[in-house]
Amino acid sequence: MGENKNPETADLIFDGKKISLPVRSDNQGQKGIDIRTLRRDAGLVTYDPGFANTASCQSSVSHVDGERGRLLYRGFAVEDLTENCTFVEVGYLLIHGRLPTRTELEKFSALLNRHSMIHEDMRTFFSGYPEGSHPMAVLSAMVVSLSSFYPELEESETEELDITATRLLSKLRTIAAFSYKKSIGEPFVYPSYKLSYCANFLNMMFSSPVTDYQIDPVLVRAMNKLLILHADHDQNCSTSTVRLVGSAAANLYACIAAGICALWGPLHGGANQEVIEMLERIHREGGNVDKVIERAKDKKDPLRLMGFGHRIYKTYDPRAKIAKTICTEVLGKLGVKDPLLEIAMKLEEKALADSYFAERKLYPNVDFYTGITYRAMGFPTDMYTVLFAIGRLPGWIAQWQELKRDPEQKIWRPRQLYMGADHAPFVPMEKRG
Repeated sequence: MGENKNPETADLIFDGKKISLPVRSDNQGQKGIDIRTLRRDAGLVTYDPGFANTASCQSSVSHVDGERGRLLYRGFAVEDLTENCTFVEVGYLLIHGRLPTRTELEKFSALLNRHSMIHEDMRTFFSGYPEGSHPMAVLSAMVVSLSSFYPELEESETEELDITATRLLSKLRTIAAFSYKKSIGEPFVYPSYKLSYCANFLNMMFSSPVTDYQIDPVLVRAMNKLLILHADHDQNCSTSTVRLVGSAAANLYACIAAGICALWGPLHGGANQEVIEMLERIHREGGNVDKVIERAKDKKDPLRLMGFGHRIYKTYDPRAKIAKTICTEVLGKLGVKDPLLEIAMKLEEKALADSYFAERKLYPNVDFYTGITYRAMGFPTDMYTVLFAIGRLPGWIAQWQELKRDPEQKIWRPRQLYMGADHAPFVPMEKRG
């Protein structure tokens, strides 16, 4: 996290006093004003609800270029990674900062296999959750519980970092599959050393003693790509939550559990579930896409097109293009004729041709097609956010370790503009009526 070689300054004039603030630049040409001394020198704080214009850190993990529609993991385009890598390779890239050699990948995969089971005593936890418990609640609670069974290792050695990372990467997948099996009353399926990361997950999810479940390589490839699409995404809500909790020196398990809870929100990781619910509603009401488009343009109508628009992207989300291709491949391979896909494609076509959406830069985002793919693969809607969490995990781990190694970081403690009473007179109980 280096200093600027040729520092610039931005001058702020307030109350007749000029304050010079240093300007930092990243390697994409974006500039940011360093305001750390602003309150000390000018008695001011900044007001930025939602932190839309606040850079909380310097990071090398991922980069989102919203204007040009680009997403980079450690400098690599997401298109190149989804086309040529497995999710395990991308996980290694994010955590270690480089793509693995064949030997490094084999060693990392062996660790994933070794740490894929959860402690047998943890199985009893699943029986304690009420029927119908949301799998995200189970997932976050079980991740916190991991800290009791598998204390963190110091990350002084690369191997120890790998053990901590692979424990989480592998066990989160197992916990997710177990939570699904518990929800439908079927016996748990243990991971197998013979299967790859994504093949193992699909097998734990869908095989059973009374079915001859065949692991389809097309679905394994789709699962790898879908997880890669979600592996990291700049300083989003859940990633910032992981960093926020980590700034208090909380252990990695606690930070990841907090990230899972943040991801659970419908404005973040739950969006693809809302897309499916919207498409199902349109289908039930006759599938009139033109009517839906007109309603979405009416400011007085509460209907909104879920899966369109993004806080950062001002053009087509690059992940959405890949997700659309994956969706058509999976449905084609399975021979699924899903009316929701037809509605989604018509909706996209109509919206992209309408100046209302183009002027507001409302393009499909990654959530628009992923839910249809998951639905075709057999995942229930309440598992969609869990799949998001599995994909995002290597990014969370990479961001957490970057925070720990950053000498400029300290405990996160935002300021506020206090709008309450200055000194409310205290009234004793007997006089309050």
